[in-house]
Amino acid sequence: MATPAPHPVTVAERVVSVAIQSTWGLWLIGGLYIAGPALAWILAMMAAVTLYIAPARPPHLRPPPLHTLILIWLLAMLVMLFALIVGHFLNELGLPKTIKSSIGWAKGWALLALFPLAGAVLSIRPEVIYRAICRLGLQTLLLIPLFLVAPFIGLPGLLYVSPLKIVGGSGPEYFAVILYTLEPGAGTPRWQFFAPWSPAAGMIAVVHILCALEEKHPGWKIIGVLAGLLLALLCQSRLALVALAIVWPFCFGVSRLRQAWTWFAAAPAILILGLLAPQIQTLLDQLIEGFTSARADSSRVRAALGRIAMERWRNEAPWFGHGIVENGPHLVEYMPIGSHHSWYGLLFVKGLVGALALAIPLAASFWVVGKLSLYESIGRVALSMLLLLTLYSFGENLEILSYLYWPALMLIGIAARRAVLRRSALPGLAVSAPGDRSAVSVSGQAE
Repeated sequence: MATPAPHPVTVAERVVSVAIQSTWGLWLIGGLYIAGPALAWILAMMAAVTLYIAPARPPHLRPPPLHTLILIWLLAMLVMLFALIVGHFLNELGLPKTIKSSIGWAKGWALLALFPLAGAVLSIRPEVIYRAICRLGLQTLLLIPLFLVAPFIGLPGLLYVSPLKIVGGSGPEYFAVILYTLEPGAGTPRWQFFAPWSPAAGMIAVVHILCALEEKHPGWKIIGVLAGLLLALLCQSRLALVALAIVWPFCFGVSRLRQAWTWFAAAPAILILGLLAPQIQTLLDQLIEGFTSARADSSRVRAALGRIAMERWRNEAPWFGHGIVENGPHLVEYMPIGSHHSWYGLLFVKGLVGALALAIPLAASFWVVGKLSLYESIGRVALSMLLLLTLYSFGENLEILSYLYWPALMLIGIAARRAVLRRSALPGLAVSAPGDRSAVSVSGQAE
């Protein structure tokens, strides 16, 4: 079957494609932090309307039923809001702070459920997302020379902070237009591009690479992968390089578990790993030491923030947390306690209830898309996105950056939609959803 042209067809596809390709323009006006949540709620309302009118439409035009996974994400993020409200009440933070934090939830944690919902309900093909990211990559390649020469021709690192910061946010960095930063101590330039800081740019770069690898057009694939690699290298994020080395190979291997050659290839590899276990352990220890010492001050601060968060969580607010983020002492340069780590941050702010509200849907997602990856490429892509989010949950606060990596969340929702279609397929029949340009054949492979 011929590969479908990834041109947007439905309204939802057009909105998503334009939003992705407008990334640099939105960055220039400081609007990315606003556009992400706005897009999530708009698409969620479109999905809600689609579900509401579905019973009145002919059967062949109705969207597939919502996968249980989407309901789990929606319920989990509502539990996150519940934990926030209870935490504010128990810590006597007052109504104004509760309202402000609830708005923050709507711009952060809620997106982890809204974008999968949109992907599961609306007729959005993953190929449209892949092509839009590759087109964005072309823009990136054209702009990178400006970023590279900026610190050497006297251009300021910070150009300006957008007046849109008046809408509120965690800090001015979300609305700042920055060409480069200087590494403390070394004085060497480091780039963060359209992200609020460099490691976040590394995360988005990996998302874009994983999507570009699925692009069918060779030219666009090369452009998308090259742009993502340059972003990952220039932002100098250690975790991005680790993710590049782990995520795609692991998910590719999982997706091939139904094939005999995978097991035949794995058997001698496992035997060799067992024989060389001591040497491999020594090498891993050296790699971890090198990873930590690459930015020793950063690693020290992150470790101290984690220790403080865990100690105060256990001793002061184990169930619903402290309600809000608090700045740490001078030891951690007054950085917010629990920052740079989703799990520490959740335990400190929302307690054990909040941590479970993220852990449970993540685990359920791995199960669903892991099974789907054995049969369809979208399952492998969604699995790679979940693994990436899990890796970065130990180095970033996921909710803060959801306005940037939202295509990954939408792909998880699309995978859930495909899982429903596959489950409801009758033997011998091809299955497709309204607006989809793909089908599942009797052999189980995506055509």
